[in-house]
Amino acid sequence: MKLVLASGNAGKLVELRELLADRAIELVPQQALGIGDAEESASTFVENALIKARHAARISSLPALADDSGLCVDALDGAPGLRSARYAGSHGDAAANIAKLLDALREVPDARRSAHFHCTIVLLRSADDPAPLIAEGRWHGRILPAPRGAHGFGYDPVFFDPAHGLSAAELDPAVKNRISHRGQALAQLLAMLQPSAATA
Repeated sequence: MKLVLASGNAGKLVELRELLADRAIELVPQQALGIGDAEESASTFVENALIKARHAARISSLPALADDSGLCVDALDGAPGLRSARYAGSHGDAAANIAKLLDALREVPDARRSAHFHCTIVLLRSADDPAPLIAEGRWHGRILPAPRGAHGFGYDPVFFDPAHGLSAAELDPAVKNRISHRGQALAQLLAMLQPSAATA
């Protein structure tokens, strides 16, 4: 199965390719096909994922996989949420986003810094697919007072996973891929696919 990935996020491409390494699925980034980013104008993760997938599927005439995800911090009423990639203004400026987040939580004690990563993944078999496959995952943890670790991307250095006692950026990438919000959502999605399409 050949899919276009409806995302310009290099970190997501790496993670998804690793998660699909043992599957008979070829993931082609939309940039490789000359497709730009869709405007994410909706108010929910699932709607934004569908917008991105339809955009890529329509232009490429291929089935499309889209991921919309974000970090939701309880003490900030779910922010940065849908605006995670643009929290500090510029799209994808991880250092600025982290700095703004830590500043917003400066006076918040450790016990109230709970957060979760949310991921919605959708698969459209065509641009007009009336029954898209939709899967979601959540990874619960808390926000650290300062960045730790060198792996991952985005908010990983300040997201603490209590089960392993490490930040997402300190986890071995294979472990992170297995337990993360994206890993959970993709596992659900693969389970929905026909065995012949989801296995090598």
